[in-house]
Amino acid sequence: CAVLLFAANSFNIGANLGAMAKATQLLWPSANFAFLIGAFAAFSLVLQIFISYGQYAKYLKWLALVLLSYILAAFLVNIDGRELLSRSFVPILDFSKDQIFLVCAVLGTTISPYLFFWQTSQEVEQEILEGKTTLKLRTSETSDQEIKKMRVDVWTGMLFSNLVMFFIIAVSAFTLFKAGITNIDTAADAAEALRPLAGGSAYFLFALGVIGTGLLGVPVLAGSASYAVSESFGWRNGLYRKLKSATAFYGVIIISTLVGLGLNFMGIDPIKALIWSAVLNGLVAPVILIQIVLLASNKGLMGKYVNGSIATIFGWLVVFLMAAAGVATIWALF
Repeated sequence: CAVLLFAANSFNIGANLGAMAKATQLLWPSANFAFLIGAFAAFSLVLQIFISYGQYAKYLKWLALVLLSYILAAFLVNIDGRELLSRSFVPILDFSKDQIFLVCAVLGTTISPYLFFWQTSQEVEQEILEGKTTLKLRTSETSDQEIKKMRVDVWTGMLFSNLVMFFIIAVSAFTLFKAGITNIDTAADAAEALRPLAGGSAYFLFALGVIGTGLLGVPVLAGSASYAVSESFGWRNGLYRKLKSATAFYGVIIISTLVGLGLNFMGIDPIKALIWSAVLNGLVAPVILIQIVLLASNKGLMGKYVNGSIATIFGWLVVFLMAAAGVATIWALF
């Protein structure tokens, strides 16, 4: 699982760095692509190694709010409400190669493997910072209220991210697709969906959104890969630690980022790479989901927080659907 996650995350990091560079070129056309991705990679590493994620995330997350502009754009685009509603629940499926890829990509970018590692590790780090430095303290002193807080955190994150994704798809369908644009080749193509809202400022809004989410996402991708690898080998880990006390942990973060950086010089288009990285996540997710359902259903491990029968059924259903999408994608690829 750790090897698969490292590979998927490194590719995802490369896609994010490339997309940020392409988005920046919308605002600064003369900027060198190689310089931009190098600068973004270096900036991200400096933030991860020398500043706590919580400190800079609280500022960067405001850039991510730019994505809400897609919701506003939906009210300015000539959207057929009846068609939008019907196609949301009864889509047209022809099971073409591209369609299968996109279904796997949507699943992979929604149920992303790196989130499982990042979320749990960040919860542990937060408890350590609160003084719960041993496993015994963290298990014996975790209250129902804390579990409820974690659950609210996860549910709200899922709700808003999927709401934004829904409107990105809807606005793109009623602008780009209606205009005959069925293939997104450049960042400029993608930004055009915001033109009904922002006019000439569409590129600016799009660039801000991509750069903001990229700077938030790259540390999560590199950090979760490093948590997985470090925990597998029993290395000292945690973003709350200094570089000297967790050299191997930060080493994995640096290597993962450099691998992602290098992928941008292999001729892969950054916009296409975002889709491919999501597809790769969709292929990796079922392997990790199986482990999660087994662990969550183990009463000896989970105690009173063990999965109920309904949660277990839904868990295995999701594993089956993700695995089916993954098998279909591999079949379509070959």
